[in-house]
Amino acid sequence: MPELRRVRANGVELNVALAGSGPAVLLLHGFPHTWELWTDVMADLSAHHRVIAPDLRGFGASGPADSGYDAGTLAEDAAALLSALGVSLAAVVGIDAGAPPAFLLALRRPDLVLRLVVMESLLGGLPGAEDFLAGGPPWWFGFHSAAPGLAETVLEGHEAEYVDWFLRTGTLGEGVRPAVRDAFVRAYTGREALRRAFSYYRAMPESSAQIEEAVSTARLTVPTMALGARPVGAALARQLRPVTDDLTAHLVEDCGHIVPLHRPDALLALLRPFLAGAEPRRSA
Repeated sequence: MPELRRVRANGVELNVALAGSGPAVLLLHGFPHTWELWTDVMADLSAHHRVIAPDLRGFGASGPADSGYDAGTLAEDAAALLSALGVSLAAVVGIDAGAPPAFLLALRRPDLVLRLVVMESLLGGLPGAEDFLAGGPPWWFGFHSAAPGLAETVLEGHEAEYVDWFLRTGTLGEGVRPAVRDAFVRAYTGREALRRAFSYYRAMPESSAQIEEAVSTARLTVPTMALGARPVGAALARQLRPVTDDLTAHLVEDCGHIVPLHRPDALLALLRPFLAGAEPRRSA
């Protein structure tokens, strides 16, 4: 089992799961997940890596925060966490809500990020996702953000049913192990827990502006892998290709949105060689 530690970073207290030793790999989860999204991945990667999997700011067992759910601040949280743990170089893996901050961290701090893996997410309004968004963004984006306070009020008392819908849909109907499902439900139960989670969606316009500004002045230079499944598919890779110097893209077959839980073996088959593909480089 991973070690759980409380780490103060960028003004918030993060709950962090740690396992293994070796080159560092930072794993950033999405919604409605916690660090336990990565349970199967950590068990494998920790044989050769120091694996670091936090609950994002305000999510899971991390400390509450009134603000800072934009991708830029979440990227700063990640950098501060690595610094607090004495890590000067890490591969960074992000999915869903964890992908935009992972992207911004790699773009802004190529001295800190050795390799980048992003999956099943979109990077704001960057070109390339037009086909995916042709029918409009996913319905819950609007529900979570349209009227602050509404979604958490409506859902209070029905959190388990709501989380279950995402877990079933994100695994093409298969669902996840009961222990992991129960951990996610606990993490998102209560109006305050929901409010913090939905704050990520309410910050999306700010995050989109941050991404647009960042790519206007810099290119992503670290080796990057984009992974798609259902429903995002190749949209993320299409967004990345014009702004990335070294991009590898894969589609995970017969896989729902929650790749690390639905098809962990297929994910690991892609992660292992990619993470091992370069000797750690040091900043000048």
